[in-house]
Amino acid sequence: MASETEDKLRYFLKRVTADLQETRRRLQETETVAAEPIAIVGMACRYPGGADSAERLWQLVADGRDAVTPFPADRGWDVESLYDPDPDRAGHTYAREGGFVDGADRFDAGFFGIGPREALAMDPQQRLLLETSWEAFERAGIAPESLRGSRTGVFMGAGQVDYAALAQRATESLEGYLLSGGAASVISGRLSYVFGLEGPAITVDTACSSSLVALHLACQSLRRGECSTALAGGAAVMAAPGMFVEFSRQRGLAPDGRCKAFAAAADGTGWGEGVGVLLLERLSDARRNGHPVLAVIRGSAVNQDGASNGLTAPNGPSQQRVIRQALDNARLAADDVDAVEAHGTGTTLGDPIEAQALLATYGKDRPAERPLWLGSVKSNIGHTQAAAGAAGVIKMVMAMRNGVLPQTLHVNEPTPHVDWASGAVSLLTEPREWPEEDGRPRRAGVSAFGASGTNAHVILEEAPAASPAASPEDSATDSPFPVVPWVLSARDEQALRAQAGQLAAFLQDHPDTDLRAVGHTLLTGRAHLDHRAVAIGQNREELLSALAAIADGTAPTGSGSYDRPVFVFPGQGSQWIGMGAELLDTSPVFAASIARCQDALAPHIDWSLTDALRGTLDLARVDVVQPTLFAVMVALAELWQSLGIHPAAVIGHSQGEIAAATIAGALTLHDGARIAALRSRAILTISGHGGMASIPLGHHDTVELLKAWDGRLSIAAHNG
Repeated sequence: MASETEDKLRYFLKRVTADLQETRRRLQETETVAAEPIAIVGMACRYPGGADSAERLWQLVADGRDAVTPFPADRGWDVESLYDPDPDRAGHTYAREGGFVDGADRFDAGFFGIGPREALAMDPQQRLLLETSWEAFERAGIAPESLRGSRTGVFMGAGQVDYAALAQRATESLEGYLLSGGAASVISGRLSYVFGLEGPAITVDTACSSSLVALHLACQSLRRGECSTALAGGAAVMAAPGMFVEFSRQRGLAPDGRCKAFAAAADGTGWGEGVGVLLLERLSDARRNGHPVLAVIRGSAVNQDGASNGLTAPNGPSQQRVIRQALDNARLAADDVDAVEAHGTGTTLGDPIEAQALLATYGKDRPAERPLWLGSVKSNIGHTQAAAGAAGVIKMVMAMRNGVLPQTLHVNEPTPHVDWASGAVSLLTEPREWPEEDGRPRRAGVSAFGASGTNAHVILEEAPAASPAASPEDSATDSPFPVVPWVLSARDEQALRAQAGQLAAFLQDHPDTDLRAVGHTLLTGRAHLDHRAVAIGQNREELLSALAAIADGTAPTGSGSYDRPVFVFPGQGSQWIGMGAELLDTSPVFAASIARCQDALAPHIDWSLTDALRGTLDLARVDVVQPTLFAVMVALAELWQSLGIHPAAVIGHSQGEIAAATIAGALTLHDGARIAALRSRAILTISGHGGMASIPLGHHDTVELLKAWDGRLSIAAHNG
C-alpha cells in the first residue's frame, strides 16, 4: 500500500512539475509579446504648408517655417463677415488665420472606384485618409491590393464631422450616400471596405488626443494578435468655421492664429487641420517581411482626467500618471528619454499644467547637463485637433532619423507661470543636434491631452540596426545588371507622366539613390495599375533622360487591364556566346536554377552546361545549343518569378515549347530536360549537321523522343 501511494505521489509531482514548466513557458511567451516593440513601417500625411509627406513635414519644421495662413477662399466661408475683433460678438471669430490643408476639396474618386455623387457626399476626412493610407502602404513597400482579405486593422482618430450638415444642404441629390458619407464610424470602415481589410476597424473620438489614442489601441491589438498589420492615425478637416466661432466665445483663441507653446507670450491656441497615417507591424514581423523600420514604439498609455476643475480643463496629476504608465509599459526610466513632443497648444491654462507634469516626471532627478528637450509642432502648423498626435509622432520619427531636434516657434521667453528650476527641462528655442550616445538609441515621448479628458503618451525609439543577413529580395536587387528598369504605373496617362516627373525630381534631389533598390520597389512594392511605362538606363543620367521623356510625352506609354504578363519562349536563334554567364555570377536564383537544369540534363549529355554558358563550347552544335537554350529559358523564368513577376500564360516555339511546358508544370524539369536533349540529338543525327530537319518516324532517337514526350504535347512528324 505504501509503495502504491508513493507511485501516485511521484506521478502527481511529475504532472505538477510539467504543468508548472508549461505555465512558465507560456508566461515567458506572453511577456515577450507584450514587450515587443511595434515598428512604424510606413508614414503618410497632409498638413498645412504643403506638408504632403513625412519628408516635407520634416523640411517645414527643420526650416522653422510658419504654415499659418488666412482663411481659405475655396470653402464657401464668408470670410469678410466672419471676422470681428470683438470676442463677445456672437457668430463671429476674432481670429482669421489658421493652419489649412491645401486642396482638401480635391479628390480622385475614380482612382478608388467611387462614383461622383458618392464622392461628393463623403466627408473630406474620408477622402484624405484613403489617399494617405494608400501612400502609407506603398511607402512600406506593400502593394495595397496585396492586403485584401488580410487581418489588417484600422484605428483612426476623428472629431468634428461638420461636412455632413453641408452635404445635406447641397443642391445635388445625394440621398442614399449621406449616411455613409458623414458617419464617424465610416471614417475607419471606409478604409477597410476599399482595401478589403478584415482586422478591427475603429474610429476614435477623444478630441485632441484621438490619433494618439488610436495609435495606442493599434499597438495593443497587434500585440494581442487581433491583427497582423495596422493603420493608425487621425484626420481633422474644418468644412465649416464652427471651431473658430466656438473658441472665440470661450476666449481660447490666439488672435493671430498661432500657438505660442510654453511661451510668455502665449495667448490661446491656433486651429489647424491635417491627416496623418502610420502603418504598423510587430518588429519581428517587419523584419521577416523585409519592410523598412522607420522607428519603433516602445510603450504607450492612456488614462482620464476624471473630476478635474472643469470638463475640458487639464489635470496635472493625471498627466503625470499617464507618462509614468507609458514609461513602465516601455520598461524605461525617465532619463532614458531625450525629448518630448508636447501637446503644447499655447493656452495660458494648459501649457503651465503640462510643463509642471513634465518637470515632475521627466525632469525630476535628471542630470542638469542632460535636460529633457521640449517642443511642439503646433507652433508651425497650428493645433490639428484629432490629427495632432500623429503629426507629433511623424515629426519625432523624422527628427530621430535626421539627428536634429527642431526649433519651437514663437517663444519670446519661457512662460513665467512654470517653475522651470524644479527639474531639468528645457525649451527648444533653437534647433539642436541630437547625437547618438555610445550606442544608446535616441528616444522621444509624444503627448496628447484631449478636451474630453482622455490623455495619451507614446514613447518612440529610433529604429534598431538592420540585420546583416540579406533577404532574397536584397540578393536580387544588389545584382549588378547592366540595365536598370523603373516600372511606372498609374490610373491614367496624365498621372503616369506626373509620376515620372516626381521620380525625376526625386532622383535629382537624391544623387546617391540606389537605382536598383528603387527599381525593385517600383516593381514589387507598388500597385500595378492600368497605364504603364518603363524608364530604362544603365546609370542615373540615362534614367533621368528616360523619365523626362515619359514626363513630357515624347516617350510611349501603354495601357491594359491585364493582371499578369505572358511568358514567350523562343526557338533556336536567340542564343549568343556568353549568354547567362554574368547572371551565373550575380544572381543566386538564376545560378541555382541552372544547377538544377544541369543535374536534369546530365544523364542525357556528355558536355557541361556551365561551360556552354561561359562560352567554352561550340554553340553551333544543335545538340548543345538547344538544351542550353532550354535551361536558360527555364532559369530566366524562375528568376522573373522570384522578383514577383508571375505569368498568366506561357507560350513557346520549338524547344521553347518544352521550356513553356516545364514552367507551366505540364512537364517536370527532368522530363523537360530529357525531351530537349533527345530531340536535339535526333535532329543532329538525322540532318547530319547542325541545321534543322524534319524527323522521320522509325529512327531510334525519334522513338526515344516520343517515349519521353509521352503524348503530353503534340509534335509535327511524318514518314519518309
